[in-house]
Amino acid sequence: MSKTKKFAAYPRLNPLAVGKDISAADLIDQTFLAFNGGRLREAAKLLAEKMLPDDGYIGLSLTGALTPAGLGKSCLIPLMKAGFIDWIVSTGANLYHDLHYGLDMALYRGSPFLDDVALHREGVIRIYDVLFDYHVLLDTDAFIREVIQGPEFQRPLGTDEFHHLLGKYVCERGRKLGVEDNSVLASAYECGIPVFTSSPGDSSIGMNVAAMALRDSKLIFDVNRDVNQTAAIVYEAKSTGHTSGVFILGGGSPKNFVLQTEHDYFLQCTDARPDTGGLSGATPAEAVSWGKVDPDTLPDCVVCYADSTIALPLLTAYCVSRVTPRKLKRLYHRRDPILDKVKLKYLKTGTVTKVMTSRRIAKRATGAGLKKGGIR
Repeated sequence: MSKTKKFAAYPRLNPLAVGKDISAADLIDQTFLAFNGGRLREAAKLLAEKMLPDDGYIGLSLTGALTPAGLGKSCLIPLMKAGFIDWIVSTGANLYHDLHYGLDMALYRGSPFLDDVALHREGVIRIYDVLFDYHVLLDTDAFIREVIQGPEFQRPLGTDEFHHLLGKYVCERGRKLGVEDNSVLASAYECGIPVFTSSPGDSSIGMNVAAMALRDSKLIFDVNRDVNQTAAIVYEAKSTGHTSGVFILGGGSPKNFVLQTEHDYFLQCTDARPDTGGLSGATPAEAVSWGKVDPDTLPDCVVCYADSTIALPLLTAYCVSRVTPRKLKRLYHRRDPILDKVKLKYLKTGTVTKVMTSRRIAKRATGAGLKKGGIR
């Protein structure tokens, strides 16, 4: 075989020199060619050329301290307002710290090498190299408790409805303070983007809701609604001829929550390894075995092993540069009919007894554990 034929499927590595005026998108296309740089380029191309075109549905999952680092304001809000994010599953902590920005509270760039005993004595909170006054927490807690005393909160709520109502009050407070595009929750309210949290009790927001329950608040989180509503969003995508893709920042519980239904595209930025058995490091190939990723699209699934605080700004710059803004789907405003649609389908085809599927036992490398005679 000639040298030309041997490498016919592989572009030659021959990058251009980096110039002083190069854009972030061109930098990714021209110089991120190998190793995890290559995976980040594949991630950018997957988002821009396959997940976003043809009005594909994009679910975003958030873990790690992204909003305290300012990535909500710098990256997530521009993606939301461009129509590049259709629904979100986040840790409660990211949404709690997002409130600091929405309420115009000050966070500061610090250092990870400070004396934490001295910080504690001075009433300063540290999240790695992000610093803020302890009163930021107390004032945010007071805002939450004040808001959720309102009559519209005195009933069971899915977390998407809870966050929509909370986002409305953050939006109103932001207008009074003269700030805009500061808060993910406020922007989600304005854009009609449903925001879920997979473990609502595991954050300061949930702790404040629990505290108000001791004062006879009737607010409880309807987690069953969350499970059914997120499944209904994916069903809405597929039943209307659209693709469903997930953009996973980090891993953890939000990653598992968005993967409770099968998707066409899987894009993850993580620093977690797969060999420890943790969910955060589980690969899209493993997700195929669970029926969470369409095996036909597995070659298009990308895992970029990079810190989200590095990858997200680059991917945001790439998308806003390369992709025309899309019309907002405003899925929150269609939450009831979308859920009714999947409920009717389930009641028609679902079963209480064991589900019978068309899945077959995959061929194995050995016959260990199989009955005599092998697979039939």
